[in-house]
Amino acid sequence: MNRSLPLLFALLSFSAVKAQQPAVSKVWVSDLGNGKYKNPVLNADYSDPDAIRVGSDFYMVASSFDAIPGLPILHSKDLVNWSILGHALLRQPPFAHFSKTQHGNGVWAPSIRFHKGEFYIYYPDPDFGIYVVKAKDPAGKWSAPILVEAGKGLIDPCPLWDEDGKTYLVYAFAGSRAGIKSVIAVKEMDASGEKTTTAGTMVYDGHQNDPTIEGPKFYKRNGYYYIFAPAGGVGTGWQLVLRSKNVYGPYERKVVMDQGKSTINGPHQGAWIDTPSGENWFLHFQDKEAYGRVMHLQPMRWVNDWPVIGVDTDGDGKGEPVMTYTKPNVGKTYPIATPAESDEFNTATLGKQWQWQANPEASWSFPDPGKGALTLFTAKMPDSARNLWDVPNLLLQKFPAEVFTATTKVKFTPNPKLENERTGLVIMGMSYANLSVKSGKNGLSLVYVSCKSANKGGKEIERVLTQLPGSDVYLRVSVGPNAVCKFSYSLDGSQFIPVSESFTAEPGQWIGAKVGLFATRQTQINDSGYAAYDWFRITP
Repeated sequence: MNRSLPLLFALLSFSAVKAQQPAVSKVWVSDLGNGKYKNPVLNADYSDPDAIRVGSDFYMVASSFDAIPGLPILHSKDLVNWSILGHALLRQPPFAHFSKTQHGNGVWAPSIRFHKGEFYIYYPDPDFGIYVVKAKDPAGKWSAPILVEAGKGLIDPCPLWDEDGKTYLVYAFAGSRAGIKSVIAVKEMDASGEKTTTAGTMVYDGHQNDPTIEGPKFYKRNGYYYIFAPAGGVGTGWQLVLRSKNVYGPYERKVVMDQGKSTINGPHQGAWIDTPSGENWFLHFQDKEAYGRVMHLQPMRWVNDWPVIGVDTDGDGKGEPVMTYTKPNVGKTYPIATPAESDEFNTATLGKQWQWQANPEASWSFPDPGKGALTLFTAKMPDSARNLWDVPNLLLQKFPAEVFTATTKVKFTPNPKLENERTGLVIMGMSYANLSVKSGKNGLSLVYVSCKSANKGGKEIERVLTQLPGSDVYLRVSVGPNAVCKFSYSLDGSQFIPVSESFTAEPGQWIGAKVGLFATRQTQINDSGYAAYDWFRITP
């Protein structure tokens, strides 16, 4: 692979990157402050990561499924300290389709590349086909999605621009849609990278040795074409590398990393990146169930034109993951940075950590920087909704660590003509629980709700905790080891009263559990109630 970049971009610092003030988490920091780091570098659900270096800047994307904004773009100067730069997908097409919840559908494993002064992100929608979006500035506006190839079951695309001017796309198949799986294929695209031009050639069949091979990433180095691909399944698999002198093969096979004697299950699927100093590194995920697929950073070296990822203690050419290691040599030390978590709601835009459960409507929320609050208007639940699993206007963010506490202050003003308007704090997954304020004939009550097997239409179980003397209340949930969640509330912000039940968070469809806010009603009206959230804070 040609790793060189134009001098212009080697020197360029994009304005949005330069202006960004890094957030620092109170619950997980990978940088140990002594020249070393600990894994995971992102202890949150950034699944299916891909990353590149442009000059001295590193950019990463991850799958986002039906969450909007989608295609999160993260930025780093050292591969350890990451900030959310923005999102490449502000609304997901087809727009009507994604106005409803589509759990597990939408953006699957994407790839990011930089070619002739422009950033490209290719992403698959397993129900509609392969798309590409482009931008000159990764922190700026991205193009509308262009359908590169329509079809069901085409997933995990990654482009390669060859020295002879040809453009290739490697991809895999989703068995649930295509009827085949464990196969890697390559096809050509036109010079723009916006349309495929050939039918595609199968270059590797993993059925015998590498079942569920998917997520391929395409590179070229020393005359070899390399396909990095995970195999063996999300929770238990290994990292495979294929190489060939011909783009269409035949490809040699080598396992370059597996769990070995480490505690990191299924270490695979990610990106090879180099540093300006010439070091090689690999970003990949680990599936931690309710906590999602968290991102690890592994050292990587080349031996006889094969990569070795992690540490190879027995010298067999196959590495295993590290838990702590010396930080990448990028020439200097950069400030600690982590993806945003807390939000004071003091600006005209939401923090970049927030995502809706579908394409949003303009009436759902209004940041009010004058009051330093976020206003959520209650939205009517869809007639077909069985529970919150089917409700699009949930404002959620990823779990930021294994142990954390989320607290928010809310003032609820329901429509006095309605009953059963509600707003509150939710832990969302295939099962969920929430602590919410509910309107009724006798004023506002605080209720605790749990819903088992929500994804299968499970029924909510509601318990009234207390009648509220006013419209202001503090809501809190503390997440502990094994994703055990304990809710509590306060009327004064200092003394919190616990809910007697505990709730164990569960993953969503291909994602980890999330925490966030909601505001709903059951009937149509021309003037809904609203909740003013003063702040949302993540603490230990």
